Amino acid sequence: MMKKSEVVFIPFPGPTHLISTLEFAKLLINRDNRLRITVLVFKFPHTPDTDIHTKSLPISDSLHLINLPECSIPPTTDPISTMTALLESQKLNVKQAVTNIITREGNLTAFVVDMFCTTMIDIAKELSIPSFVFFTSGIAFLGLTLHLHTLRERDNIDSTQLQQMNELTIPTFATSVPIKSLPSSEIRKEWESFVTSFSKGLRKADGIIVNSFEELESYAVQAFLNDRDLASLPIYPVGPILNPESETKSTVDFDDVIKWLDDQTPSSVVFLCFGSRGSFDEDQVMEIAHAIENSGAHFLWSLRKPPPKGVRAAPTDYPLSELKSILPEGFLDRTTKIGRVIGWAPQAEVLAHPATGGFVSHCGWNSILESIYFGVPIATWPLFAEQQTNAFELVCELKMGVEIALDYRVELDGGANYIVTADKIERGIKSVLEDGEIRKKVKEMSKKSRKTLLESGSSYTYLGRLIDLIIV
Repeated sequence: MMKKSEVVFIPFPGPTHLISTLEFAKLLINRDNRLRITVLVFKFPHTPDTDIHTKSLPISDSLHLINLPECSIPPTTDPISTMTALLESQKLNVKQAVTNIITREGNLTAFVVDMFCTTMIDIAKELSIPSFVFFTSGIAFLGLTLHLHTLRERDNIDSTQLQQMNELTIPTFATSVPIKSLPSSEIRKEWESFVTSFSKGLRKADGIIVNSFEELESYAVQAFLNDRDLASLPIYPVGPILNPESETKSTVDFDDVIKWLDDQTPSSVVFLCFGSRGSFDEDQVMEIAHAIENSGAHFLWSLRKPPPKGVRAAPTDYPLSELKSILPEGFLDRTTKIGRVIGWAPQAEVLAHPATGGFVSHCGWNSILESIYFGVPIATWPLFAEQQTNAFELVCELKMGVEIALDYRVELDGGANYIVTADKIERGIKSVLEDGEIRKKVKEMSKKSRKTLLESGSSYTYLGRLIDLIIV
């Protein structure tokens, strides 16, 4: 029997990264039974287990997990130092696990590391094994990251100088990108060393696997072929790799919500949901509630409770008694016939429902891919990380989203908050439900996103090329 080609996956422990990496691993072994994948899983200290995302994985002869030992990291409020320390402290564990695989199987042919774990490429280089980065954002944003690295290295442009500019010409964007649409990590001094190391790590890879597809980001794909600075780095757009929702349960019985959606007319409901880290202060919640009520739209609102100030944790669901106190008086009674306010929501299930006609979203890349796949237009309300850039791409480049606001930034680590006013939100809700041109474009791209993964589709072809490189 022919020996399988062994591939080591090193995902980042954040839920959105981990889930899409595991989905990609499944995609690879389902495509070619000559592959065997070992996923090395580590987690942040003092955070929930990653088990909730890994326990449903179909472990088999072709796919198995190794939970790496936990590393003790001094408690710190500084997320940058924590992340860097965690990755460095896991290097020895990764090296030991990889050495064991080589001793046992002897046929390790590739590393696939998450975009935030590029420091692990050093181990692959030591062992002369090809390494690929799994990039969980889009192709245009990958180009932006690499171009900003070039500006830093070649032109000595630092974060302070970037802040003073109005806009930038980026090879993977057809239009100039406003500085306000860059992630705060690119323009904040304290992130500079991490961002430089992250970008350098991308350039060390033998190729970058991107969770996107050529038909969606055709301009950016062409830039990687034609731009002198980018052409040396092969990319493999193999998406959309969609994520099943996690096992977490809402305080609301979700069957009841689906029954309610079943009673609504097609494309009439606006769905407001802001990802695994999205939550708002009470002032902002009031503005959203006023906007919803004034719009008259039928709605499903996933409203989450922020963690206490200064605590780095995911939002939770509100108890019903508390929910009433943070909403305008009588809001739930007045809107009982036209909407539902819930906690956690199985996003894909809601987007797939025929009644869902618009999506007010934080513009995380996974959410954008899901929304396009299910043909639901987005009203963009980015919060942090690369969401600003994603929202700009969706509205200004792809013309497949409507803007709620693009001119602000909320810091992930609790910087000054920004209130988006009720009139802006109301305008976005109405626009995403009524703009026929954008709806048509999204529906067309939805068809393409389904075809690209089928035989002879572009993502199918890129995946085949990647497998040919991995299997030796």
